[in-house]
Amino acid sequence: MSKKILLSGVKPTGAPHIGNYFGAMKQMVDLQNSGNYDCYFMIADYHALNLIQNAETLRDYNINLALDYMAIGLDPKNSTIFKQSDVSAHTELAWIFDSITTMPYLMRAHAFKDAEAKDKEISVGTFNYPMLMAADILLYDVDTVPVGQDQKQHIEYTRDTAQKFNNIFGETFKLPEPFIMKEVSVVSGTDGQKMSKSYKNTIPLFASREEIIKSVMSIVTDSGGDIPANVYNIHKLLRSEDELKSIYDQNKGKYKILKESLIEDLDLFIKPLREKREELSKNVDEIKAILADGASRAKVRADAKLLTVKKNIGVN
Repeated sequence: MSKKILLSGVKPTGAPHIGNYFGAMKQMVDLQNSGNYDCYFMIADYHALNLIQNAETLRDYNINLALDYMAIGLDPKNSTIFKQSDVSAHTELAWIFDSITTMPYLMRAHAFKDAEAKDKEISVGTFNYPMLMAADILLYDVDTVPVGQDQKQHIEYTRDTAQKFNNIFGETFKLPEPFIMKEVSVVSGTDGQKMSKSYKNTIPLFASREEIIKSVMSIVTDSGGDIPANVYNIHKLLRSEDELKSIYDQNKGKYKILKESLIEDLDLFIKPLREKREELSKNVDEIKAILADGASRAKVRADAKLLTVKKNIGVN
């Protein structure tokens, strides 16, 4: 029985934090290692262009995200790891989708509504990103796209676009299914809000011990309780509830000791990831070669699909 095709993309917009890992990256590794999927892991650098508009910065972020991918356990021997910009079929298909998509439909997208609510001057790229995302997915006859519950609309837009194209030009695209990671809750930051770079409440995924200490000691605590909730909520990512019960029962109200316990567990978790990433970073040329090989493999499937699309719309 052939494997299902899975695609996941991440924008290269800076260093990841443990919220990114437990919220999505760990699941990517688990799905790869399950043996049930033919995995495509994409560095979504054209999507990042809406945010990052400096050439050197984007180059660095692309390489750094590739290093992050491999340091956490994504394996280029078992998965296809590639940059979106290296496969031109993505943007070509997005334009084809533009021609059958209305502005009122795109105005219902969450990203557009959020930007509009903040009274931002919205770029065409931000407005139009659902069509590029649909192209990213539909080019590969994807069966499964792992997303959080809050990203379900992305897949709905992709399915709508595929169905509309099929209705106009004939059966062409498979309708992908979302893989909703229900077991993944929102990861709390050092201030109790959702961990996010924009809130400056993160713990870097590849942090040094010094950075771990600084982050943990900055965790906001409520002096009125026996158990510091913000410390506990991060700690439960690393240990079972049973293990934590013993630690927190024995140290009620001893916030410094509980923070020190979290520091040790975070360092134990992060250190091997950090060391692997440092080792990989010594040979950037090899990382570039892996991305080039991934792009070559992705292009085979993407270009074949685009050729079918062109035939069906009448330009080939």
